[in-house]
Amino acid sequence: MGKESLRIHCSNGHLGFAPTKEESFWIGAKTMPDYYCCDSGSDDIGPVPLGADKCASHPAHQMHDLELMLLASREQGVPMIIGSAGDTGTNSRVDMFVGFIREIAKKHKMKKFKLVYFYSEVDKEYLRKKMESGEVIEGLDSRSDLTIEELEKTDRIVAVAGVHPYIKALEMGADVIIGGRSSDACIFAAAAKHEGFPDDVAYYAGKVLECASFCAEPYAAKETVIGTITKDDVKVTAMSPYQRCTPASVAGHAMYERSNPYYEYVAGGMMDMRDCVYEQYDEKTCRITGARFIPIEGKIKVKLEGSGKVGERYLGMAGVRDPYTIKHIDEVIQWAKDQVKERFEGQEYQLSYRIFGKNGVMGDLEPVKEIRSHELLIVVEGVAPTKEVAEEVTLIGTRQIFYARLPEVKGTAGTAAFILDEVVEVSPAYQWTMNHVVAVDDPLELFPIHEIEIGE
Repeated sequence: MGKESLRIHCSNGHLGFAPTKEESFWIGAKTMPDYYCCDSGSDDIGPVPLGADKCASHPAHQMHDLELMLLASREQGVPMIIGSAGDTGTNSRVDMFVGFIREIAKKHKMKKFKLVYFYSEVDKEYLRKKMESGEVIEGLDSRSDLTIEELEKTDRIVAVAGVHPYIKALEMGADVIIGGRSSDACIFAAAAKHEGFPDDVAYYAGKVLECASFCAEPYAAKETVIGTITKDDVKVTAMSPYQRCTPASVAGHAMYERSNPYYEYVAGGMMDMRDCVYEQYDEKTCRITGARFIPIEGKIKVKLEGSGKVGERYLGMAGVRDPYTIKHIDEVIQWAKDQVKERFEGQEYQLSYRIFGKNGVMGDLEPVKEIRSHELLIVVEGVAPTKEVAEEVTLIGTRQIFYARLPEVKGTAGTAAFILDEVVEVSPAYQWTMNHVVAVDDPLELFPIHEIEIGE
C-alpha cells in the first residue's frame, strides 16, 4: 500500500439529476483529494429510461456537474471516475458522456489526457444461448429464474459492473473513467482497492460516500463530502458550511433501504456492519471502524437489469371540491372505469387512477372510512398498444369523472369536478423484466473497455 490515507471527493449522489452545489464542491476541491468520484445512475428512476434508452436527467445539469469535476481533477492531476453514465449506463449514454468530456476539454483548451470508458449492455442472444444450453439465470429479490418469455419481452439489458473494469482502467493509466452501469459502492471502492487499501474499508467507504451529502445532517442533497480512508477506518467529512457528518447521520445512511439494516450486498460480496462503531471525530467528521467485507465464494455472478415496453401512455387530471363527490369518490372512479370497459371490451389496455389528497395521502381504491380532505387531485393513466387507443382510454377515463351518476344529485347541483381540457401524451410505459444474475468466467467479459486521448 503506497499511501497511508486516501481522500475521495464526492459531490453528488446522482450526477446530473439535479445540479451539484458549487460552494461545497470547491471547498472540497481545496482539500486536494486523491480522486473525484461520482455515481451517475440508479434504478430508482424506474424502467422507462433504460427501456427507451434515454436520460432522466437534464443534459445541462449533467454537463454542469461533469465540468466541475473535470476542471478540478485536471487542474490537480488526479483521476476522475464516473459510473452508470447518463442514469442507466447504456452504451449510448456512455458515448454521450464521452462526448460531453470532449466538449468541456475543447472549451477549456485542456492539455491531453487519457480517457478510458467501458460499456455494459448485454445482448439478448448471449443470454438466450446460455439458457438454451441449460444454464439458469437466477432471479433476485423473490423473482423467479429468467424465462425465454421474459427475455422476449425485454428491450434493453445492462450488466452491473463491480470494481474490476474500474481497476483495469486505472491500471491502464486513466485520467478520466466513464463507466457503464455499475454498483454504486464499487465506483469508490475501486479507487481504494487500486491504491492497496483493504476490502473492509474500501467497500464501506463506497457505501457511505455514494450518495454524497445524504450521509450528513441536516438533510440536504447535492453537497460535497470527503471520505478519508486508512487501513483501519473511514472518516466522512461534510464540506457544506451548514452540514456535519455525525454518528446518527452516517449510520442512518449506511443502514437505509434494507429489511436487514446490518448487511449490504455489493458486487462480489456483502458488507457486514453489525460491528461498526461510529464516533464524532471532529465537528464536521464522523469516524467509522469495524466494517467487514465478506466475499461470496464460488463462480462470479453479475447482476442484470432489463426493461421492456408495455405500451403507449397518456395522462389526464381531474380535481374535485364538492364534498358529496369527495365522499363518494370510490364510486365515481368505478363509474369511470366501467365506461372505459364498456367502450373497449375485449381490447388490450390498462387504466389506473392515483388520488392525491385522500386524508393527505395518495391512494387508488383503498377504502377510507372518512375522507377529511376538502379537495382531491386525480391523475389518470391510460396505457395501450397504440397511441390512439391509449389517448381515448385516458380521455374517457378522465372525463367520466365529471359524468359519474351519483344518488341524491339533482341536475348538476352536486357535482364539482374540473377536468384538464386535453389528456397529455407522455413517455411510453415500460416495466422491469429482469432483476437477475448471470454467472461469468471473467469479471470483465460483459464490460468491453476502450481508451482514447482527449485534449490539445
